[in-house]
Amino acid sequence: MQDDELPDLDDDFDADDVEFEDDEDNDDDDLDDEGHKSAIIVVDVQRDFCEGGSMGVTGGADVAAEITELLRDSGDDYDYIVATRDWHEDPGDHFSDTPDFVDSWPAHCVAGTDGAEFHPAFDPALVDAVFDKGAHEAAYSGFEGLCDTQNLADWLDERGVTKVDIVGIATDHCVRATALDAADNGFITTVLLDLTAGVAQATTDKALRQLRDAGVSLVGTPVIGAAPASG
Repeated sequence: MQDDELPDLDDDFDADDVEFEDDEDNDDDDLDDEGHKSAIIVVDVQRDFCEGGSMGVTGGADVAAEITELLRDSGDDYDYIVATRDWHEDPGDHFSDTPDFVDSWPAHCVAGTDGAEFHPAFDPALVDAVFDKGAHEAAYSGFEGLCDTQNLADWLDERGVTKVDIVGIATDHCVRATALDAADNGFITTVLLDLTAGVAQATTDKALRQLRDAGVSLVGTPVIGAAPASG
C-alpha cells in the first residue's frame, strides 16, 4: 500500500470500531515461520525391516525408537504425521526364492503377518494416516501407497501441506524413493538422516547423491547396516 492510500486518522478515531480477525478462523496459525504447512513421513518402520525380520536392516529397531521419541517430544512441530508400510499380498516377481536383491527379494511384509506390522518400538498411535503400498507389485515410494483410496500426494495437497520431512527404513531404498517422489511432486523435502537406517554404504552413498541432485535437503548421518532390504 502506498502512503497516499493510507486512511486518514483524526480525533474521531475509536479503537472499538476496529474489527480483528478471529484467530480460530485464521489458517495462517497452522503455518511455520516460513509460511508452510508441514508433515513428517515415517517410511516402512516394520518388523521385517528391523533386526530379526526377514530382511532386517542393522539399526532399524533403534531408528524406530528414536522416531517415536521425536514424535512424542516434537510432534507438535508438524501439522500432520503420516506413515507408510509395505503391505504385500501377491506382488509377483518382487518375491523370489533366489532373489537378486535388486529387483527381487525374499518374501517380506506380507499383509496380515507379524512381519508387516510396525516395529514395537514405533508408536502408530501418533500417526494421522497410514499409506499401504505394494499389494500386487513392487512399490518403493510411499507416494505409491493408499490410505483407503487416496494416495499420499493428494492427501497432503488436500490439507495444504507444502513441506515434508522424511525418516525411516531403508535410506537407500524406500526412504530414497519416497523423498525423490516428494520433491517431484513439488514438496519442499528434507530427509532427517539420523532417523534412517541404510542397507549398505555403497548404495546409501549413491542414494544420497541422487537426493542432493534432486534438490532434497539432507540433515545428519544415516545408520549403515550390512543386510539387504527393500524398505
